[in-house]
Amino acid sequence: MLEKFKKKFVGDRNFYIYVIGIVVPMILQNVVTNFVSLLDNIMVGRIGTEQMSGVAIVNQFIFVFNISIFGAVSGPGIFGSQYYGKKDYEGQRYTFRFRVLIGAIIMGIAIILFKFRDVQLISLYLTESESAGDIALTLASAREYLAIMLWCTIPFTFGQIYSSVVRECEETKIPMIAAFSAVGVNLILDYTLIFGKFGFPVMGVRGAAVATVIAKTIEALVVIIWVHTHKDKNCYIIGAYRGFKIPWNLVKAIAVKSAPLMLNEFLWAYGMAMTNQCYSVRGLNVVAAQNICGTMTNLFGVIYLQLGASISIIVGQRLGAGRLKEAKDYDNKLIAFSVGVCVCVAAIMLPVAQVFPYLYNTQDDIRMLATTFITIQACVMPLWSFSNACYFTLRSGGNTLITFVFDSVFTWVVMIPLVFTLTKFTLLPIVLIFFIVNFSEIIKVTMGYIMVKSNKWMNTIVE
Repeated sequence: MLEKFKKKFVGDRNFYIYVIGIVVPMILQNVVTNFVSLLDNIMVGRIGTEQMSGVAIVNQFIFVFNISIFGAVSGPGIFGSQYYGKKDYEGQRYTFRFRVLIGAIIMGIAIILFKFRDVQLISLYLTESESAGDIALTLASAREYLAIMLWCTIPFTFGQIYSSVVRECEETKIPMIAAFSAVGVNLILDYTLIFGKFGFPVMGVRGAAVATVIAKTIEALVVIIWVHTHKDKNCYIIGAYRGFKIPWNLVKAIAVKSAPLMLNEFLWAYGMAMTNQCYSVRGLNVVAAQNICGTMTNLFGVIYLQLGASISIIVGQRLGAGRLKEAKDYDNKLIAFSVGVCVCVAAIMLPVAQVFPYLYNTQDDIRMLATTFITIQACVMPLWSFSNACYFTLRSGGNTLITFVFDSVFTWVVMIPLVFTLTKFTLLPIVLIFFIVNFSEIIKVTMGYIMVKSNKWMNTIVE
């Protein structure tokens, strides 16, 4: 029995060396990025609770945009990964062009929305139960931050477009180097501009936004310049901008597979923002505690997210090459590896949760609430890891309609009605509500297990 389990779920030494070689640079890149965001968040949190809450509210909208771009490049990425597995660089070139076009459209819509609908968006998270002074300061801080952060959409969009193609070619170290290149700049500018050091004026939340825009621009440029100066390793980029011709049959194929995926990513991210909006009706203290918790969880959550993303790359390439049995074997071992790693991550988060909130200049009740939130999410992280691995497994074979049902339908049919009902129509304490909503992930884990076990995701979608 044990031998059968090991054969199915545990790889040999070469397997883990191969996987770690791909996933570690991805994890390091995102850990560094999230660590900078964490320090940025702490620095803003040193200014005051209202400023921290304003930035947290805006970051909900930035999060929806970021995930939408991720979804936009992921759809063509399914094809790109399988084209790379076949060494079809012309096919990759077409998927690259598709990403540029769809990314530019989403970016333009976001800039217009953030520019002209800022007050309406921010006000969704402000409750009348707070004092007028608290609401006014939070709104003003959020508008200042968003006015600058909307320009971050440009480098983020093109950085993701290029990085997604680079990763599917297994060059995961380049995006990592790009992230490292921006770290020092971001940290120095954060400290300098937020607090007015080295002769600069005190800019507060505006300084945090300026620092982020500059850092993201540097990060994007590193990847873009590397791609265009290493055409021998990036054959798809040769002639990529000589017109934007894409075969119509491929456009239709990508659109059919991408539409559910892009819609899924948007609806999932928007669903998370809506969930946090439901929590926010319980007061700005909850918003502040969620912000502290989210910053901590995002840092540690990078590990299971990137382990899942590696499944899309590794399994997708084997599906593209027609090696279906090998793809299934790798997938079983990758899912088990992801869950096992995240059990260890959760164990590390639990003691950190007791001290991390004290880095913020806020009230003790907010710190205690944040500690409880982090503890709950640490316990649920292995469940997130499993469902995330299932999501990327289903996506690797191009079953985007199934992933839509698995991800967005669950969010909007189960999670949002649950949190809306509990926060609006019950007197349950916010901690109990947070626990119930987070552990509803058990339903998604069950769905994922059934879908992956069916093997219907094992498809080769490129000719």
